[in-house]
Amino acid sequence: MAGLLGCFITGQLSAQEEKERGGDLERTLESEIELAKGDDSDFGKENVFAIDNFPVATLTTEDLPLGEGFDAKIDDLMRHRFACYFAVVDEQCIEGVTLVYPDSVYCRRLERLYQVIPMTYNETVRRCIDIYATKRGELVRYMLGAANYYFPIMEPVLERYGLPQELKYLPIVESALNPGAVSRVGAGGLWQFMLSTGKIYGLEINSLVDERCDPVKSTEAACRYFKEMYEMYGDWYLALASFNCGPGNVHKAIRRAGGKKDFWAIYPFLPRETRSYVPLFIAANYIMNYYEAHNICPVKTSLPLATDTVMVTKMLHFEQITDLLKVDIEMLRLLNPQYRRDIIPGNIRPSALRLPLVTAYSFIDKEDSIYVHRMEELLALCIPLNILASNKSAMREKITYTTKERENLHVIGNRYGVTARDIRRWNGLSSNRVPPEKKLTLYVNNGGFRFAQRQQVTPAVSGMVQIKNLPISVGNNRRTYTVQSGDSLYSISRKYPGLTVASLQRANNLTNSRLYPGQKLQIPSS
Repeated sequence: MAGLLGCFITGQLSAQEEKERGGDLERTLESEIELAKGDDSDFGKENVFAIDNFPVATLTTEDLPLGEGFDAKIDDLMRHRFACYFAVVDEQCIEGVTLVYPDSVYCRRLERLYQVIPMTYNETVRRCIDIYATKRGELVRYMLGAANYYFPIMEPVLERYGLPQELKYLPIVESALNPGAVSRVGAGGLWQFMLSTGKIYGLEINSLVDERCDPVKSTEAACRYFKEMYEMYGDWYLALASFNCGPGNVHKAIRRAGGKKDFWAIYPFLPRETRSYVPLFIAANYIMNYYEAHNICPVKTSLPLATDTVMVTKMLHFEQITDLLKVDIEMLRLLNPQYRRDIIPGNIRPSALRLPLVTAYSFIDKEDSIYVHRMEELLALCIPLNILASNKSAMREKITYTTKERENLHVIGNRYGVTARDIRRWNGLSSNRVPPEKKLTLYVNNGGFRFAQRQQVTPAVSGMVQIKNLPISVGNNRRTYTVQSGDSLYSISRKYPGLTVASLQRANNLTNSRLYPGQKLQIPSS
């Protein structure tokens, strides 16, 4: 079969063709597996080939450059909060020996896939498929489980922008479908947007919200990027490459390749990691459709596949929701990973809250009660600044950050929505590496909120101590507090380190939480 290993497939299939090819896939997969188990002379042999203008030596590099997101370790994935929602392997799936197929089989399978983006097959793609099917088979199992949740979120967005559905497989290469993934240079979320690029494409990133982690918002930003890049290049592979290394590097590679606007022609001139980016994307398309042929069993997930979105119009803490709706807070964080501090700034602008479908109906029924439940307790330190979003100077807050072990400026900047370059400039640093326990000055976008510090009581033997101009009598080791208008047991307990609401109630024989101005309360020793 001359030229088989240089084969490529392009063009959009009709619905009927897609259905017929899907049937072909189901009918032939079993026979292909049986063939792989047999003693076929093609198996285990290396096929030597070349693509026009693409030397064999370039394709068969032993040290295949892999993207950072692709090389995510299983333990990193399992440490993420959504790992607890992965359950057992599907009992209907039988794991066994890893199967390897002739190149002709890989070519036929790629040809059957519904596609707008070409699915070129060559030695580099083959190596990437082998890595997914063997070395990263365990990672694929978990990505298959995560895909059941994330793909139905991405697909309508891609359709709305008129983009190929194959693009939903790119976050497999970028982040291993981990919304909390952060690269060593500060890229974050499913699509691994850098801070500056995310903001350019409309994502809000500050110390309270990071929409790079929002599956819907980040997918919309990725769609805007791809539409722009495809209009620029007219080639999907070049648009994909620019997503990884930026259009500047792609333009440079095109110039070095004599003006050829073809990924395989500019391949040797691209940054090392970008060379494997398109082959890994093709391999991701392959493995997510043909995992069964390689005896990879998906891990079942208990994530709520049926969800709905409600709009929050007031400041709201996750615990206000979990208390009244009896939903697991870890699941709430998983469904809404864009909120960094479990606080939804709905009073700044209407903010989306994703909930399991049944819980969404309950939220609407109990919305008024949810907003006031434990409001003073959970949001006491969160002070809205009531400023316009356009007033950037008013939204910039100076904070001091103490570095931890194994942190760099990219990781710290990602956490607070600032760049490593800014941190270096603010602190007179020459490197992105910092030792632990170093104090850094940061100027962060606070998202329209300021977080107050807990009030500390100054020790005294006798006399009067003023805290927020409220009188507290101290004497004979007994403290008495005079209730002021607006006080609650919780707000009073916060004025004394170690004091709880329960101990305050016991010390004053209170049967409920009602207080009145002028009431004297005994403050027990903590």
